[in-house]
Amino acid sequence: MRQKILVTGGGGYIGSHCVVELIEAGYHPVVIDNFSNAVRGEGDVPESLRRIEKFLKTQIEFHELDLLDKPGLEKIFKKHSFYAVMHFAGLKAVGESVEQPLRYYRVNLTGTINLLEVMQSHGVRNLVFSSSATVYGDPQKLPIDEQHPVGGCTNPYGKTKYFIEEMIRDQCTAEKDWNAVLLRYFNPIGAHISGQIGEDPQGIPNNLLPYVAQVAVGRRKHLNVFGNDYSTPDGTGVRDYIHVVDLAKGHIAAVRKLKDNCGCKVYNLGTGTGYSVLQMVNAMEKASGRKIAYQIAPRRSGDVASCYADPTLAEKELGWKAEYGLERMCEDLWRWQSQNPTGFTGAQQL
Repeated sequence: MRQKILVTGGGGYIGSHCVVELIEAGYHPVVIDNFSNAVRGEGDVPESLRRIEKFLKTQIEFHELDLLDKPGLEKIFKKHSFYAVMHFAGLKAVGESVEQPLRYYRVNLTGTINLLEVMQSHGVRNLVFSSSATVYGDPQKLPIDEQHPVGGCTNPYGKTKYFIEEMIRDQCTAEKDWNAVLLRYFNPIGAHISGQIGEDPQGIPNNLLPYVAQVAVGRRKHLNVFGNDYSTPDGTGVRDYIHVVDLAKGHIAAVRKLKDNCGCKVYNLGTGTGYSVLQMVNAMEKASGRKIAYQIAPRRSGDVASCYADPTLAEKELGWKAEYGLERMCEDLWRWQSQNPTGFTGAQQL
């Protein structure tokens, strides 16, 4: 019997790539999503999952559900016996969280409390949580390891990730048979090698790479580079970009860790290498063979100069290490973007 894993937010960018890795590793994912950041495909299933079903020649059980709907969640836990939960569902735009803090707290915190309570009442005690390097706030030292202070978050989105980490930690302390792995992502980019699934931001992309790719494909005129006077090699912000498939494989390693009755563990998922905005633009120009126009704009408030991970703990304790370099990340992103210039929606209308 394949172990069943509930994947919340499994129609989204990272969730869908994790569904692929779960299936390939022999698990049985059951996916829930409320379509807040997933494109609806035929049969009211996320288009990302429809495509995975095709290229992996499989069927994926999907339920349209919002974590704020606790009775609906109860129903799914009654129907299935889950080994673990992978929790991705949540709102995730930094800027929007500053404008709509209450919405972010309601959706991210209440949704997670509902999930944890339903897990508790059904005896499901294994959890992998999608956290973020935003919990570290402004880096006090680089590279950032897991011992770096947390909680000095610069926006409500980051605070929700930090509060959820604390809730999970407290629950693992209270009930010793709970196991949780909190994964702090750095900057996931790229796409599955098939070019069939990838990041498809609804509206203007908040993240650098999808924006750069949309400029390369002709959807946007130019990129705004926010600040070129940081104390970095070329003056633009430096981040740790990690291939989304590497990130997804980190989640499989985390699920395997749960069987050791590990209690509550925290790991950074990054490469340990920082690249600047202009280095990323150059790498995407190379991958796409196209010139990417950009303009220098004022710094954005809340942006830090540099942020990159020390990923050695994940290698030591999970046996996981990022394999793909910058060139591969950009090649895979460009394959997805050039084959799907308008993301998931365009393909259905052709």
